[in-house]
Parts: sequence; C-alpha cells; structure tokens
Amino acid sequence: MIGFEFNKGIRYKNKPKKVKVFDTTLRDGEQTPGVGMTKDDKIEVATALSNLGVDVIEAGFPVSSQGEFDAVKAVAEAGLKSRVCGLARCVEKDMDAAMDCGVDLVHIFIGTSPIHRKYKLKMSGEQVLKRAEETIQYVKDRGFRVHFSPEDACRTELPYLKRVCEMASDMKVSEINIPDTVGVMTPQAMHWLIGELKKVIKVPAAVHCHNDFGLAVSNTLAAIAAGVVMPHVTVNGLGERAGNADLEQVVLGCRILYGIETGIKLASIYDTSKIVERVSGIKVMPNFPVVGDNAFAHQSGVHVHGVLAKAATYEPIKPEMVGARRRMVLGKLIGAHGIRDKLQQLRIKADEEQLQEITSKVKELGAKGKKLVEEDLVAIAEDVVGATAKRERIVELLDMKLHSELKKKPVATVTLKVRGRRKTATKEGVGPVDATLNAIRKAIGDEKISLGEYHLDAITGGSDALADVTIKVSKNGNETMARGVHEDVVMASVIAFINGLNRILRK
Repeated sequence: MIGFEFNKGIRYKNKPKKVKVFDTTLRDGEQTPGVGMTKDDKIEVATALSNLGVDVIEAGFPVSSQGEFDAVKAVAEAGLKSRVCGLARCVEKDMDAAMDCGVDLVHIFIGTSPIHRKYKLKMSGEQVLKRAEETIQYVKDRGFRVHFSPEDACRTELPYLKRVCEMASDMKVSEINIPDTVGVMTPQAMHWLIGELKKVIKVPAAVHCHNDFGLAVSNTLAAIAAGVVMPHVTVNGLGERAGNADLEQVVLGCRILYGIETGIKLASIYDTSKIVERVSGIKVMPNFPVVGDNAFAHQSGVHVHGVLAKAATYEPIKPEMVGARRRMVLGKLIGAHGIRDKLQQLRIKADEEQLQEITSKVKELGAKGKKLVEEDLVAIAEDVVGATAKRERIVELLDMKLHSELKKKPVATVTLKVRGRRKTATKEGVGPVDATLNAIRKAIGDEKISLGEYHLDAITGGSDALADVTIKVSKNGNETMARGVHEDVVMASVIAFINGLNRILRK
C-alpha cells in the first residue's frame, strides 16, 4: 500500500521490501536532557518495545555505571522476543561490560570524521582503522555479534569512510550503521551517500539520524529508499539535543508512503508512545505526528464535514491503524456538522433550527478565547433544547476531607455515591489535588480510568481568584475533556474529575 499516488512513479532500485527496526529509546533516548530511567523503567519500556515488534532494543551503555550495567543485564535476561544490544566504545572495558550483560549483539563505535580523529580521539586515520579492526575481532572472538558504527560518518571523507566500511564488511559484522551524528545531512545527500557506501558494504546497512535540522525522519526514509534495512529510531523522537528519528513517523512513512513492511504492530504504536511519555517524563507536543493529541483532532468546519463524510479527505493515516482515536474539537471554527455529531454522541436531540443556534453559541464562546469542553456544549444544549438534554449522574461527591502536614504527603478521604451505593476511600498523593483525585479513583475501584491532562487557569485576580480546571479522563481508549470552576483549586479539580468520570462511565 502506497498512500500517495506520485510515490508510485518513483523507482528506487535498492529499496527493500522490509526493514528491521533498531530502537535506541533506552540508550540514545535516555540521553535526552532531564530523562533518567530506573532498571524497572527500562524493563517496562523494553517489554512494550518487544511486544510492539521491534527487532533490536539497544538497552543502554553498560560501562557507564553499575546501575546502567544492572539495567542492561536485566533487560537481556527478561526473555524478550526482541534482540538486546549494548553500546560500547572501541575500548576493552566497554566491550567486556556489554558482553558480561549477556546481550545478543554489541554495538561498537569509533569516530571517523577529521574533527573526531583530531580533537576527541587524537588518532590518525590509520590508527582509527586499526583500532576498529582489532575491536571487531575482539568481540567476534568471544562469540558475540557486532553492530558497527563509524561515528560521525556523515562528516567523514568519503574515500576514508569507504575504507572503514569495507574493512568492517569484510570482517562480516552483523550490520554497519551510518550515523548522522550531528544531523547535518539532507535527504538527497543521504540517499547519495548510502548508494556510494553500498558499493563496498556487503552486509546489511543501518542508519542513525539526529534531528538538529528537523530532518531525521526524512533522512532515515531517504536512506531506506537507498537500501538501508535497519533504521535506528526512538519512541517519540527522544534523544540527544533535538532528538533522533522518531519510530512512529519512520514506521508509518515506510508503510504508507513507501509500501515497506517493518514488522511493527501498528495498532500498539499509540499505547507504546504513552508508556514512554510517562516513564521519560517528556510530554509529546500536541501537534506531534501520529501520536500527538492533535494528530487526529479536527476543528475547522470544512475539515470536520469532510472527515465525517469520508475520513480520508483530511486524514492520511487512519487513527485506528495506530491505536488512536479521532477527536472533534469544539471552538470558533467548528461547523454544524461537527456539532450535530457531538450531540449524537451525547444522545441529545436537536432540530435544524436548534442545531444552528447551538452552533452559533459555540462559535461565539470560542471567538472569546474560551477553551470549550463537552460540559459547555451540554449546557448550551440544555438552554436551547430544554431539560431533555440533562444527563443522569453516575458519580456524586458526598464528602471530602484533606489532611496535610509539613514534610508529609497530603492524605485525602472522599465519600462518593457511585450508581446509588456509598463508597469511601483514603489515599495519599504528592500534593492535595493528587491525593484527592487518587482517593476518588480508589473509591470508584476502576483501575482502567486514567487522568491524562490537567490544566489550571485563574478566572479572576487576587488570592481569592476562581480556579478553572480542565481535565482529560480516559478509559479503554475512550477519552473526554471536563471542566470544574470553584474558588478552591482542589474543589475545582474534584468537580472537573467527577464531571469527566460521569461522562466516561456513561460512554
């Protein structure tokens, strides 16, 4: 399947039918400033990557610390379907550490560019070539497979880079990886370079692109079109500086734009992204392709109308394909078709005249900069259509107590009425809002309910300002936005959460 007609007319003589995905989220991705993963974090992410269908998981840089060594070893011993890789410089202690972890292959690298040879390694080209040859042999002699990288390959003189790659190819390493270490390539240059190197490389070729100029995915796809069969990627594009080539975009680019299979279970992409987002603490931008909150969100009346008639009019990727869901956003640009669809979801009946009035009121509020959620639409519909729009409440707050002491975590106790039954629960949290919402979740007794987004605004000035809380609640792939307004930020949060719970449980 190739989703863009003009792509069919381009003939790539070396384009593979299938690629194997090399994921370095746990190594290069962990080098993202501010990210640090525990051993348990790495096992959780590695398990998700294995279930996703990743062929190779680069679990880390074992020699860097005892904690890193233990984490890589734990991943290697986790019984995953994916092969596990450890990174090592062309230094014996690095390679020994990786091999002692029991990995399936050792990724060894050495700088080959003039700037790396002169300033970092302080070695001549011949010395680098000899060291690379010796270390490849060192790992192979111990029965391990080698994944070899001439670091900063894309700033290395082509004749010398060919010599290094030819040497590694003759030594029958498992793969030769071409790193664009500082992200300076363009797609045209990358395609040409891989074509030149394929003249001397007789083993599978890999590529590792950084995103300093925003071209990591484009360069990776260009390399694949030229014959690379193992792209290096990270989930959510994590990595040093501006990050690495993003797994989601590379995989979908291969599948939809080039018709290349990857072995990735596409329907698990969204969930895997969310796991990495939670573990890393790095939130995906709303407009990030494939997995961002806005990737399948529509607000413009023209777009909403088109999508409701035929999704492909404004969606090159089906959201269900990657495990995501389509979302229609309420705002000043939405049209009557979008409002009608929302009202049908809420089981609110409105005739054509009422629909136009509701649409007009939504647009008016959106034009004032108000962030609209379904509560706003229900309130407007109640006003226009009448009491028939009112919804039965499944969850009601009966009582709430909050206890907080200096240097101790706050503890909240809530009493709810859930489907007519009284339920009480106590829970602590990192703050009063967290503790209270945790207690509500516990009282509900449904672990599948999760809080995905929390946004706080002050409506008025001063210390007694009204708090306006917008919250995203989700369960089993269904999600809803809800709002709560109160002079107390905890109560505003509780109101928003319970509003969201009522809607999500009703769905």
